[in-house]
Amino acid sequence: MATVTAATAHRRRARAGSRGPAGLAPTALLLVGALYCLFPVAWVLIAATKSPGELFSTSTLSFGTGFFDNVGELFAYRDGVFWLWAGNTLLYAGGGALLSTAVSAVSGYALAKYRFPGRNVIFNLLIGGILVPAVVLAIPQYLLFSKIGLADSHWAVLLPQILHPYSIYLARIYAAAAIPDSLLEAGRIDGAGEWHLLRRVAVPLMVPGMVTIFLFQFVAIWNNFLLPFIMLGDDGKFPLTVGLYTLLAAGANQPTLYNLILTGAFLSIVPLIALFLTMQRYWKTDLSSGAVK
Repeated sequence: MATVTAATAHRRRARAGSRGPAGLAPTALLLVGALYCLFPVAWVLIAATKSPGELFSTSTLSFGTGFFDNVGELFAYRDGVFWLWAGNTLLYAGGGALLSTAVSAVSGYALAKYRFPGRNVIFNLLIGGILVPAVVLAIPQYLLFSKIGLADSHWAVLLPQILHPYSIYLARIYAAAAIPDSLLEAGRIDGAGEWHLLRRVAVPLMVPGMVTIFLFQFVAIWNNFLLPFIMLGDDGKFPLTVGLYTLLAAGANQPTLYNLILTGAFLSIVPLIALFLTMQRYWKTDLSSGAVK
């Protein structure tokens, strides 16, 4: 047994050694990509710690001493308008992501597990919808909402986010893979209705896919700038992206606002990081293992 174990270890070392420098290329590429993605976040964090005097006089990667002063000034700016923008953003992102996840899960489940006329046509239209950039739809959506009297309202930002073709596509793919047809048939034989099967069988098995859809939609809506910028005129309804943009525009005449902008940008990233760290535990696979004998 010891000889076999030693031989196996020797073969593994030989395979690892035979890869040579080429085997390190994927790891190096991933590290470069990680640095590329994380460097702007690190820069915003460092810049948010600097006072107005330190922002333009110290080294780019050196920490400052004014972080808490910047936070206090940001929260006090215009009687706490930053909190209003943050609340609007949470409403748009949280409400829109929840509604979009629910619609996508039900739609994807129906497309994956039911046979009805026009199913393939609907799915092909969804695939086509994925290819249409959101920027192309922004102006038509504004004209439509303006005609029905919903422009410059929370609904004008919330409603367009609910129906998302890519999320429905993901839900369909996940439902087809995660929900065995035999499990549904067993439930029907036991007398369960379709609504009961959806609530008690399909939804629990689709939770990891639904979490993924929720995270994608939450981040997309949280970072969305163009749609609320076009739809909204009242700064009391602005999300953080548009609100910080107005600060940036005002900063051209008031350079002291740059510290507030950087601090606000950093604080707007923190909820996204916390959300990912909190919900990643729901990304589990093989939930249906052992469900069907």
